Amino acid sequence: MQKVIAKNEKSFMFTQPKPFYLIFFIEFWERFGFYATQGILAKFFVVSLGFSQEKSFATFGAFSALVYGLVVAGGYLGDKILGTKRTIVLGTIVLFIGYFMMAFSNSRTIFIALGVICTGNGLFKANPSSLLSKCYEKNDIRIQGAFTLYYMSINIGSFIALILSPTLASHFGWNKSFMLSGLGLVIALGNYLLMKNTISNIGSKGDFSKLHLKKLIIIIVAIIGVSFLCEFFFFLQHLIIAHTFLWIVTGLTLLCFFREMVKEVAINRKKMLVALVLMIEAIIFFTLYQQMPTSLNFFAISNVNHNFFGTNIDPQIFQSLNPFWIIVLSPLFAFLYGKYKKEGKDLAVTSKFALGMTLCGISFTLLYFAKFFSNSDGIVSAGWVVGSYFFQSAGELLISALGVAMVAELVPERIMGFIMGMWFLTTAIAGVTGGILASFMAISKSEVMDKVQSLNIYTNTFGEIGIITLIISIIMWSFVSKLNKYICEK
Repeated sequence: MQKVIAKNEKSFMFTQPKPFYLIFFIEFWERFGFYATQGILAKFFVVSLGFSQEKSFATFGAFSALVYGLVVAGGYLGDKILGTKRTIVLGTIVLFIGYFMMAFSNSRTIFIALGVICTGNGLFKANPSSLLSKCYEKNDIRIQGAFTLYYMSINIGSFIALILSPTLASHFGWNKSFMLSGLGLVIALGNYLLMKNTISNIGSKGDFSKLHLKKLIIIIVAIIGVSFLCEFFFFLQHLIIAHTFLWIVTGLTLLCFFREMVKEVAINRKKMLVALVLMIEAIIFFTLYQQMPTSLNFFAISNVNHNFFGTNIDPQIFQSLNPFWIIVLSPLFAFLYGKYKKEGKDLAVTSKFALGMTLCGISFTLLYFAKFFSNSDGIVSAGWVVGSYFFQSAGELLISALGVAMVAELVPERIMGFIMGMWFLTTAIAGVTGGILASFMAISKSEVMDKVQSLNIYTNTFGEIGIITLIISIIMWSFVSKLNKYICEK
């Protein structure tokens, strides 16, 4: 395998290797499709399928768990069997099928479509970031900035999707929004085929070996089987099975991780241990992140003024504030990473994780005080949501955006796809814990009508979440120096 050697140049933001731009746009369109569906899914469960908020949040959590719980398998497939690039293409095709199945599904078939989406995302998600990591040397000063800009591509896609999708659903029906997701995957695949020559000489071992028809048929049969298994897990009475499946996957993944860790020399083992600790910290962050399409979304629907700069908007569009702030802050953060790295003043990734958690704590604590500024009808200004999303998005850039960069820097290249999948498994675990957390803020139909009561339920719980998160961030800060010592050992 030939690697693209990215040199340490002065202006890293505009001198990325050519494969960076292909991977950037592939991720952009795939995430566009994903968030066009995720942004309306919890409300779709309530309005179209008649779920209570509690059931909607629990089902959404199970969906998130399975979406990301299968990513480890996709990473392994890309590393060892099919190849990174082939797995990306296959995942894109499966996702396309899943979104169009959603567009034409009913209450009985919707979960089959969601099962296909889970399988497609499992195939796709770990491999673009794994491919991107192969474009850089371990000591390239641009790697954190590159992954931050790459993360921006995710949020440009989700920003556009989170505006278009609720609007289409409101005016033209749910199926039009799901078709929009499928369209994003068509564009992603077309973009890949047009620019694939730029990545002809990079990839995993599997990309440079011949693909046998028998192997491909086995993989396709497995995809169909896993999709139907996911469908079975989606029925509400079987959520416990979905959760059990996730914990089994997590246990097996940890066993594989420790098996690979003992094969390494002592220095590399310590770095892998740091990566594991940061992944555990990331689970806490992603649990908070899961509140955006669930409890925060319904808070905006119930208790936030929908008049935004003189225009009445669909309250679900408030979710687009998250990618908006990511897009605004990403170039700034990427520039600062490169600048301070060259000057030897950059914060270690462990400090960035702790700072990110602190900002997340502030974002939820801020919402608690909103109730003291509500009107007599229990409605608060949209400014509180704007401010909360700002702090949480800044924290996200320091944790989620740098997670893949952290993996690229700390783990051996030979298992990069697998560990990338393990990183995304943290989101799967958070899907379950986030759904449980959101259920504490689920309100009944009578409480929906009483805006003052619903405001108190939401803001009090947000305040409790904020305080607990700030305490966790203090604990994280206390471990920074010890973890940094492991990273810097030579």
